Amino acid sequence: MSGKQIIFAFLAGTIFLLTINTFFSVHETKQAIVLQFGRPVGAPITDAGLKIKIPFIQQVHYLDKRVLDLDSPAEEVIASDQKRLVVDSITRWQISDPLQFYISVRDERLARSRLQAIVSSSLRSVLGGEEFVTVVRDNRNALMKRITERVNEQSVSLGINIVDVRIKRADLPDANSQAIYRRMQTERQQEAAEFRAKGQEISRGIRAEAEKTVTVVLAEATRDSEVIRGKGDACRNRIFASAYGLDPDFFAFYRSMQSYEKALGDGTTIVLSPDSDFLKFLSNPNAKSSDNLPKDKGLTAENRELINLIKTNERLRNIICPELLTQVKQ
Repeated sequence: MSGKQIIFAFLAGTIFLLTINTFFSVHETKQAIVLQFGRPVGAPITDAGLKIKIPFIQQVHYLDKRVLDLDSPAEEVIASDQKRLVVDSITRWQISDPLQFYISVRDERLARSRLQAIVSSSLRSVLGGEEFVTVVRDNRNALMKRITERVNEQSVSLGINIVDVRIKRADLPDANSQAIYRRMQTERQQEAAEFRAKGQEISRGIRAEAEKTVTVVLAEATRDSEVIRGKGDACRNRIFASAYGLDPDFFAFYRSMQSYEKALGDGTTIVLSPDSDFLKFLSNPNAKSSDNLPKDKGLTAENRELINLIKTNERLRNIICPELLTQVKQ
């Protein structure tokens, strides 16, 4: 290799070294601090693009510009009512002041360690002043907001902005969970038994009132039915009496036929004399009624009125029993 080639190679290498040590790029997810002999120089670079620095004298330290997560391990906290609970939280944070961040903690590893201690202290301070029920159920959102504000106040000096602190889980320790669950189950069972007893008491009252109403309604219905039946029987007797007055012999024959139907059934044996009054219509259908029946065959004025009613096709009940007609209209 000739001397000119060596000189050209040397110059090219020098230019290359100067170039790569003079120009540097900042990614859109990063921000940079220029260091000169280990000390920050100038303002932090937060814009993405190609930048220039003094070669060999200045170095570039990159920091993340995105929102970062800090997943804290679960820790035990004692509430104000002396109940222990296990709290698991996650913190979202961002480097807001790169220069202050570099001066305070240098890198993310040390920043996470410092931030973990701040979050743990804030959790204990805020949750320790509240009751167990408030932390677990009633007011968790407000508590997380207070924790975020407290952590943010303490992390400003680190150049860190706290976006949010969230409680992922707040529960009893495993040793206490089963005892608490059993106590809660017993309380729920007692409440259920109380509600059930009240319901049974109310149901018994309703059932008793219903049975009372049924008894009263049935009694009134029975009373009314007996009254109506009595009126009907009285009307029937009056109709029979009127019909009997028209033709006593036919009435005696009709009643005898009814007696035969009821008395002379299958397998019935009756021993009577042939001239018995009970059997006279069997031997002679044209037999006359007994001597104690009225002998007057003449029609009275009442009989004639009854015959006229029958001819007009009027119901006997409407004339002989007007009280039933009034009741039906009502």
